Amino acid sequence: MAKTDQASKHVRISSGGAYESIFGYSRAVRAGNDVHVSGTCAPQGHEKSDAYSQTRAALAIIEKALAEAGASTADVVRTVVYLRDINDAEDVARAHLETFDKVRPASTLVQVTSMLRPWQKVEIEAYAKTS
Repeated sequence: MAKTDQASKHVRISSGGAYESIFGYSRAVRAGNDVHVSGTCAPQGHEKSDAYSQTRAALAIIEKALAEAGASTADVVRTVVYLRDINDAEDVARAHLETFDKVRPASTLVQVTSMLRPWQKVEIEAYAKTS
């Protein structure tokens, strides 16, 4: 659900996730031609999913947020991927490639020690630039 802040002209996109109101953030924010998508993990229901499936689920949420902000994966200029286990890098890269092969955004992959939920394997941020 998109909400425009008239004072700042920012469009804030909510995915309805529980932590948005607890932590005080938006799934995505459009500021002019820039769209910033918050770190996104696979949702509940993926507790037993592998890293590839969790990455696909996170990317689907990102794609939806981009669309609500008037952008698409073709507009993505950068991603940041946080990975709990570096041994999952190939599976995560495969899912990332399936989404961004023709786009080829700048990207960073970082291993982290933990995430909010113990079963989460990957978190992805995306930044898009529209015309």
